[in-house]
Amino acid sequence: MELNTRAVHVFNEPFPAGSWPLSVPLVQSSAFAFDSAAELADAMAGPDGRYVYSRRGNPTVRALEQTLAGLEGGAGAIAFASGMGAISGVLLALLRPGDRVVAQRCLYGGTHAVLSDLAERYGIEVVRISGDDPAELEAAAVHPATRLLVLETIANPTGQVPDLPGLLAVARAAGVMSLVDNSLASPVLCRPLELGADVVVHSTTKYLSGHSDVLGGAAVFADDELRRRVWPRTVELGACADPFAAWLTLRGIPTLPLRMREHCANAVSLAAALAERAEVRGDVTAVHYPWLASHPSRENARKVLSGGGGLLSFELAGGREAGRAFVERVRLAKLALSLGGVETLVTHPASTSHRELDGAALEAAGIGPGLVRMSVGIEDVADLWSDIERALEQALA
Repeated sequence: MELNTRAVHVFNEPFPAGSWPLSVPLVQSSAFAFDSAAELADAMAGPDGRYVYSRRGNPTVRALEQTLAGLEGGAGAIAFASGMGAISGVLLALLRPGDRVVAQRCLYGGTHAVLSDLAERYGIEVVRISGDDPAELEAAAVHPATRLLVLETIANPTGQVPDLPGLLAVARAAGVMSLVDNSLASPVLCRPLELGADVVVHSTTKYLSGHSDVLGGAAVFADDELRRRVWPRTVELGACADPFAAWLTLRGIPTLPLRMREHCANAVSLAAALAERAEVRGDVTAVHYPWLASHPSRENARKVLSGGGGLLSFELAGGREAGRAFVERVRLAKLALSLGGVETLVTHPASTSHRELDGAALEAAGIGPGLVRMSVGIEDVADLWSDIERALEQALA
């Protein structure tokens, strides 16, 4: 063969029988070759056959899907290009014009935006509930068009923990499917499928990958029939996971339990210190962390979580200007979006993640103008507290 041909057809040796790699190989291939047309046609039939095209399935991506299904106790999973890809893909697959969605009032801003868009464009009714009282869901679920309940294990950024067992039991009794965003808890702190959820979604960008170097998402299903129902819509949507992003997530997952332990330990320590400052100084007016005795969701948190998580938020007396001044004055913590990495990050939700909400919607979601969100990393907690104290003194001077 000529050099041009030999350059194209590089050597690709399969692993020999009797040995295999300890880590999941990265298969960065967009397409896969077959020996026969019949085998290629058969592979196009569903989500679990031979690999054809990486939008439909990939060995590295499937390894991530099977790992996540195992962590959450699900029957199967679908990996996506982002957490919002997972949420959008599932909603578009399950909902039709005229359907009704019951949603927790305090949701991530991106989820709120998608639901609002579905309401405006497709006539899907969105009913908001507090998430604390199953009776609210009972009243909403009696409507014949109610199709889906949307919840978050730990709400971003207020730390609200809904009554998952009570709400999921009502949904199941009424024949309403349920979707729970478990990104902030991770399977280490909570497994909503075990509490009765039908679908659990994740932004794998967050704690699952854990190193601020991945953009990804996933949906895990309690029932494999539901996964197969959703899968064709996600293939058409095209929000598929990239093999390299899947590989990086698989690389981060083995340390997930260890990292979550440190995130939780640091967060509860900082939350307690901020609560004490609120009592003594008054410049911090509220601290939102579900493991605090003063948090409204403490009872629910102790019931469904094995730790308080790595996210806390606190309200500053100076309002919007004080909040923005604080996030600009931290030095060890970084002013950045996202959360769940090993480093500590701060944001001002009213002007960033929840900027789509007007004043009334922000108030209804419990997000004040001076609220600061902190994704607590695994640094030494004394260093983190020194950074927070110094920034508070400067921002509130």
